[in-house]
Amino acid sequence: MQSNTWNPYIAGALTGVLLTLSVLVAGKYFGASTTFARTAAKIEAVAGIDTGRIEYFTTKGGKFGPDSIPNWQVLFVVGIALGGLGASLASGTFKLQPVPTMWAERFGERPLWRNLTAFVGGAILIFGARLAGGCPSGHGLSGLAQLAVSGFVALTFFFVGGWITAKLLYRD
Repeated sequence: MQSNTWNPYIAGALTGVLLTLSVLVAGKYFGASTTFARTAAKIEAVAGIDTGRIEYFTTKGGKFGPDSIPNWQVLFVVGIALGGLGASLASGTFKLQPVPTMWAERFGERPLWRNLTAFVGGAILIFGARLAGGCPSGHGLSGLAQLAVSGFVALTFFFVGGWITAKLLYRD
């Protein structure tokens, strides 16, 4: 393990402490995928698209509609990005790289192809997360913290799906 990486046990324990504080202080469990649906609704509203005709955005009292942001989940997602940036800057590992080394070794130096693949993969992932009623952070961290059977089942399939995808893409 490199000296500039975080100890995974300490990082996991800190994540658990943060989750516990989030529930105690704000009454909120971790989750991020709903933010993307809410942001899409907001973008559609700004573009003049009436999301009121789309059942998904009106269910649960408009929970996913354009008026549901800003909220704590948006700040959670922004905090994830800023925290990752801060950690990489603090560790001296930050660098701009159009194509990650592992991808370039397997598929070549094609930023457009990688970006297209990442977009399609992200679309499939967010569709699956919404279909499952949550993402790995919601089901995995919060579901396991509550000892919910659905959290264990969902997280198992997230890991199996990730493992299969990695095997298909990288074959190592």
